[in-house]
Amino acid sequence: MVFLRIPKVLNEEQLATVRASLNGDTAPWVDGRITAGFQGAAVKNNRQLDEGSPMARELGNFILSQLERSALFISAVLPNKVYPPMFNRYGEGMHFGTHVDGTVRMIPGSSQKLRTDLSATLFLSAQQDYGGGELVVESDFGSQSAKLAAGDMIVYSSTSRHRVNEVTHGQRLASVFWIQSLIRDDARRAQLFELDGTIQRLTATYADSDSLVRLTAHYHGLLKGWTEI
Repeated sequence: MVFLRIPKVLNEEQLATVRASLNGDTAPWVDGRITAGFQGAAVKNNRQLDEGSPMARELGNFILSQLERSALFISAVLPNKVYPPMFNRYGEGMHFGTHVDGTVRMIPGSSQKLRTDLSATLFLSAQQDYGGGELVVESDFGSQSAKLAAGDMIVYSSTSRHRVNEVTHGQRLASVFWIQSLIRDDARRAQLFELDGTIQRLTATYADSDSLVRLTAHYHGLLKGWTEI
């Protein structure tokens, strides 16, 4: 099961700007159930920024521009398509019960579809500003929980059962979205991530250049053979 923390997607200044928009009087918050499927709507209790609003598009594009600068995100996820980031808000007593994300999503404002290989939650509220609200991802081998620092992101397999625990006080703000990877299979994607990391570590130690070129060629050969576009 994929469960990867990607730190510092947003810095403090960027977080302050995003939070100021989301907490402003003109922020178009709506019932989060409007974008949930049949299963999700029954267990979803939160607020969501109107996907079609200029604010949602502007903030979403800003987050995508920051993700493009994250070498860890690119290496681990190998993104092909990214669903426009959504924004949600959990107040006291709100939660999202156990559910599984839909396998295919229509990208808003287009006829394009996206296969949801990976799900992502970018935490926007400081940990001390709310109680509860942990993201819990379950698998047949147990569960893992995440309540990360503001600006950090967790990426996990979209087929995983997951939930957001009830917020006991304060407010939890986050951005959520889905990724269609160039590599559909989790195991193959993990192999490429490990191989890329090894190449980077060897490069940093000025390892034998001929061996590095051969290893890099092996990486790209696998990437070409496994890529789905």
